[in-house]
Amino acid sequence: MPHADSLILTLVGGFVLAFVFGMIANRLKLSPLVGYLLAGVAVGPFTPGWVADTELAPQLAEIGVILLMFGVGLHFSPTDLMRVRKVAVPGALFQIAAATVLGWALGRFALGMGDVEALLTGFALSVASTVVLLRALEERKQVKGDVGRVAVGWLIVEDLVIVLALVMLPLMVLPEGQALDLAALGQDLVWTLGKVVAFVGLMLVVGGRVLPWLLVRIAHTRSRELFTLGVLSIALGIAWIAYAVFGASFALGAFVAGLVLNGTPLGHNAAERSLPLRDAFAVLFFVSVGMLFDPTILIERPLAVVAVLGIVIVGKSLAALAITTAFRLDRATSLTVAASLAQIGEFSFILAALSMYLGAMSRETHDLILAAALLSITLNPVVFALIDRMGGRPAPVREPAAPQP
Repeated sequence: MPHADSLILTLVGGFVLAFVFGMIANRLKLSPLVGYLLAGVAVGPFTPGWVADTELAPQLAEIGVILLMFGVGLHFSPTDLMRVRKVAVPGALFQIAAATVLGWALGRFALGMGDVEALLTGFALSVASTVVLLRALEERKQVKGDVGRVAVGWLIVEDLVIVLALVMLPLMVLPEGQALDLAALGQDLVWTLGKVVAFVGLMLVVGGRVLPWLLVRIAHTRSRELFTLGVLSIALGIAWIAYAVFGASFALGAFVAGLVLNGTPLGHNAAERSLPLRDAFAVLFFVSVGMLFDPTILIERPLAVVAVLGIVIVGKSLAALAITTAFRLDRATSLTVAASLAQIGEFSFILAALSMYLGAMSRETHDLILAAALLSITLNPVVFALIDRMGGRPAPVREPAAPQP
């Protein structure tokens, strides 16, 4: 493939096939994310036919991660989280711990993994997809109800935990053969967390004043193009500053940028302007993840795939039911939250890819996680249908009718 054609062919192949497979998935009453992942499998190196640029696609996917985290920050509401904090915070932490322990036990005693790889596997299986959850609740018109607040608050806590993990993981995973130096590790952790705290503090104090002023100035131009470009520049620019200057991740930088803009008068407009770009590059992210998946693992290790999928669908759901029941939530809310968490998605992909890059996870384990993601996203509508039969569908929250003139 000529180098000059690589970018355009990757974009065309990724978008067109994602659209085709996404439409097929939608007609089959599945999440379009399943179609996007299968489109990546189709253009990946493990299936016959044309293969997309495997070096360029991850870079495009990185932009998708930045915009995805920027969107999470734009929709992050500390006020909503505080309303459900007594359930969401302990619930998310308990569910993460339970899934991590189950994943570690499965990996360590049944799949022959080492302790580090088994722990990372369990941790990757513990985090649900914000994209899948929000789309499921939107279809059921439950985003603005009590169920939506609890589920979204739960996911926000999980997102914060995974963002912190992405910062710390490169410091915690050591090259093979290198002895663990607790003193050096402690210094590195303190230094890294200190830089992250400095970045967050600088953004909240200085950025909280500069960015709203900048958005207002851009809005005064009355140019939709300049406003959209300004929002994109803020997201990508701050993500790069976080990475290049403070040693944090692109994802953390974008999340903080969205968090700062969320409280501004033009934050809603910024979210609307960034949404099309976010959706487009998020599609490329899922396509690039599909490119990494080797479907032969479904044939070679079906029992392992089923066991990992069982943790995601059954183990996480039971953990969520246990904690919501302990806090005396009603039956419908408990079942809906449990069904919402019975899948894994984008953050599991990111964590598994980083673990594999650091040498802490094998490609086979990475493929097991991707297989569980594909299957759990596909089966999530079935899980919701099952909990509806068990009494898990309360009356949807309807928007108030507009006053008649």
